[in-house]
Amino acid sequence: MAFYQGAQIITLLLTGLMAGLFYSYACSVTGALGRLPDKEYVMAFQSINTVILNAWFFAGFMGSLIVLPMTTWLSYRYDMYFSFYLLLSATMMYVVGVFGVTIFGNVPLNNMLEHFPIETATPKDLFSLREMFETPWNKLNLIRTIAAIISFVLTIISIKLKA
Repeated sequence: MAFYQGAQIITLLLTGLMAGLFYSYACSVTGALGRLPDKEYVMAFQSINTVILNAWFFAGFMGSLIVLPMTTWLSYRYDMYFSFYLLLSATMMYVVGVFGVTIFGNVPLNNMLEHFPIETATPKDLFSLREMFETPWNKLNLIRTIAAIISFVLTIISIKLKA
């Protein structure tokens, strides 16, 4: 049972960190970037996309993908069925709404931005790229922000209500 409680704490921590990361993007980073001229916007976003790919990010992003199903299984194993259903919902929300949206939505947009030849781009090229990138990326980030927050809240409730 102590292992299960430890898993709950780690799951809560990692899902909370990811919800906070996406939330901070949604309410500050994308707004600040949105105020930049096209070239600076692209350069700043390229820089962010490079910097975020680090061990701290992957620990939370991939860690949640590992510990959510594990904690879900443990709650089932320990006959905590209400927690099981909450954690199962949190897992599905994270897998589809956070991981899936990131991998199949945000990452392809980030790759498009990464391969954009900024040094030889005209102002028109920069404008066109930004038009193809900014709104879809922000919408996808909003989806994963909401999904991450829901996953986090379900994880919190699963700890409080063991039935």
